[in-house]
Amino acid sequence: MDSVRDLRGKALSEILSQAEIEALLNSLNSEGDVPAPTPTAPQSEPGRTEPTAVESKINVKRRSGAGGKQYEVYDFRRPDKLSKEQLRTLQMLHETFARLAGSSLSAYLRSPVTIDLISLEQVPYEEYLRSINQSVFSVLSLPPLTGQAVLEIEFGLIFTMIDRLLGGPGKAISRTNLTDIERPLVRQTVERMFAALKSAWEGVVIVNPSIEGMETSAQFVQIAPPNDIAITILFEVRVGGQRGAMSLCIPYLVLKPITTKLSAQKWFVNSSRRTSAVSKRQISAQLGQSAIDCSIRLGNARLSVQDFLDLEKGDILRLDQKTTRDVPLLVGNVPKFAGRPALQDNKIVFSVSHMIQE
Repeated sequence: MDSVRDLRGKALSEILSQAEIEALLNSLNSEGDVPAPTPTAPQSEPGRTEPTAVESKINVKRRSGAGGKQYEVYDFRRPDKLSKEQLRTLQMLHETFARLAGSSLSAYLRSPVTIDLISLEQVPYEEYLRSINQSVFSVLSLPPLTGQAVLEIEFGLIFTMIDRLLGGPGKAISRTNLTDIERPLVRQTVERMFAALKSAWEGVVIVNPSIEGMETSAQFVQIAPPNDIAITILFEVRVGGQRGAMSLCIPYLVLKPITTKLSAQKWFVNSSRRTSAVSKRQISAQLGQSAIDCSIRLGNARLSVQDFLDLEKGDILRLDQKTTRDVPLLVGNVPKFAGRPALQDNKIVFSVSHMIQE
């Protein structure tokens, strides 16, 4: 540090006089504008009056319109990779993830589950690991993005969920390891949240999360170099009367290919377009599996109430429909297709001839 200060002082002494250096230091320490120092012997050609370095700095400071200190604190050990706008976009994405994951887990655990986003920061990966003690780490892959992420859940919260899954009241257990029976249950619980993560991210990129591994010690979770910047999202999870912490850690290198898509304006535009396409596919898939009631109108007949009450098995009704004409097939009481009834392997079937245009 002393050598850096000496080099810096030597460079200043070659440009400024001693009085100008002192005036510059005083101007940095003062809260308001500092009057220009008394100029020393002129350094320029006779007849020219150029402002000194200190006077130039004071003039720039006055033109900025602020009397306070004109600098911004920057920690080179924790450089910011993402802008504030990009961080706000990530915050909105994961607030949506928290809401969707809470609804999914509520149905899965048969207990009210609330997930709230507490903070979103960019810190060195080593610092993130040091801040965690006893937790379960699920290592995730997020294709098509390269690299891995980590979903961390406290042991108390994990055992509360397991107790609910096994029919208990949701009581936490003071233990820091998982049995062979508990690991698949934890895996299933984490996978339930993947659909929420995918839905929240589809406005930016369509990801397909999957579990690559599960650890109970932070020292075995090495998804990024210690000094690399990672985005950490902290959540508070409430399951019934119990509460605990959950966090999601995504290294910056994983997000780097999509940083240009994290601007709020572009995200909203792409979100509306992609959501419509995704919604159409989802609606089509749901409708394709839905059961609907269909009926065939063979014809009409006019009866008196007494004749209707006297109907018995084996009676024949004369309809107004000719056998040479098509009959309509109704879907939800709406005629959609026309065709004729027929027999196939001793079964009555309906042969569609054409669609009825509205």
